[in-house]
Amino acid sequence: MDATELGDAVALARGGDEVAFGVVYREVHPMLLGYLRGLIGDDADDIASETWHDIVRDLGSFRGDGSGFRGWAATIARHRALDHVRRGRVRPRTTVLDEHVAEPATARDSEGVALENLSTERALALIAELPRDQAEAVLLRVVLGLNGPMAAKVLGKRPGAVRTASHRGLVRLSERLKGAEEK
Repeated sequence: MDATELGDAVALARGGDEVAFGVVYREVHPMLLGYLRGLIGDDADDIASETWHDIVRDLGSFRGDGSGFRGWAATIARHRALDHVRRGRVRPRTTVLDEHVAEPATARDSEGVALENLSTERALALIAELPRDQAEAVLLRVVLGLNGPMAAKVLGKRPGAVRTASHRGLVRLSERLKGAEEK
């Protein structure tokens, strides 16, 4: 979906159109979740939920197009992730979460889903090994599809710094992948 189509769906969602909100959610959520997984790992689903709560709460005040919405959503997600990290330092988790949660049945091909999940997990694991500024820049530029100025706004940096960090991160990832193929 291009920025214009997303912007149109966001405008309809702001007006209360639930179907349009569903379109916005299905378009943005997977990329937002990938970004959060790269930032905070296993707690990404919880933080994504908090992020969407804030998006729904403040959607009426959002003004902008589809690209602006992606940036706005990424900024909210980043703030929630940073809050989560700070909370973890103050109150470490003391209980183990049950990992055996029933998964809903899907109509998708199980093998394809498994391969997609493995490749996504591998990519996010490689990105997580990058220096933080490079990892965030790659996540915002590649996973969320933000342009340099929008990613810079999310990170509070200059666009050139974000483009440089993204480029360096992608070069490092490329080198790691070439090294893995040679083994």
